[in-house]
Amino acid sequence: MDIYGDIKKGERGAWISIASYLVLSSIKLVAGWIFASAALTADGINNVTDIVASAAVLIGLRISRKPPDKNHPYGHLRAETIAALLASFIMGAVGLQVLIVAVRNLWKGEFVSPDLNAAWVALFAAVAMFAVYVYNIRLARRIHNQALLAAAQDNRSDALVSIGAAIGIFGSRLGLPWLDGVAAIVVGCIILKTAWTIFMTATQTLTDGFDVQQLMSLRTTVERTEGVKDIKDIRARIHGSTVLVDVVIVVNPTLTLVEGHEICNTIEQRMRKKHEILNVHVHVEPDDSLVK
Repeated sequence: MDIYGDIKKGERGAWISIASYLVLSSIKLVAGWIFASAALTADGINNVTDIVASAAVLIGLRISRKPPDKNHPYGHLRAETIAALLASFIMGAVGLQVLIVAVRNLWKGEFVSPDLNAAWVALFAAVAMFAVYVYNIRLARRIHNQALLAAAQDNRSDALVSIGAAIGIFGSRLGLPWLDGVAAIVVGCIILKTAWTIFMTATQTLTDGFDVQQLMSLRTTVERTEGVKDIKDIRARIHGSTVLVDVVIVVNPTLTLVEGHEICNTIEQRMRKKHEILNVHVHVEPDDSLVK
């Protein structure tokens, strides 16, 4: 598995997101103004800030490709997670802004029934953004990239936002002019929810949180390795798009240094083959119960 090559592939997904947002935000803002749709305008503003968020992801991916140096012996892979965290902050700020403006307009009773064409623009944007989401989510899962996964989640929320905007516009044309404003509020809530999900995932990674079930699966793989009598400790943490594992195993004290080394090699090979984990540090200790 080529980590840095995979990150370069992730950059392609970020570029696709940026290009899509540039085109769609322009269309939505112009159409929102021409067709007098608050929901479509809010959606367009969201996409403008998504450009900034996607750019942050791209920069994070570029930094994470830098090789290890004196100050970063483990490399710069955590730049991916920091990029995802920055993206969540940007999305959260946008979500609050959209929500505040929509609530204020509804409170003032500023209802304008938008042109039906605005709904068709929103639906077109939803289809286009969902296609970008499918591409990015598949790529993110294949290369295990957190920053691109955050960008994909943003793509999905944007597709849902556009669908919500279209529903609001259709509803307002059916005699419910306030529904366009309500749709704008739903847009803001969806953006905030996505931002919160990305924020929680990024902060858990940056604080070395790790899924308990996944850790148990790693433990089982080590336990079933021939020559391992017990496991004293096992820890794992996410470092960008890779996982770092530290494990302390107990072996027969009569084993030679070469035999103990072979057990370590076997564990590393099994972790690579079964879990695609390349960085495993194995510490060997003798079984105290057999030491005379």
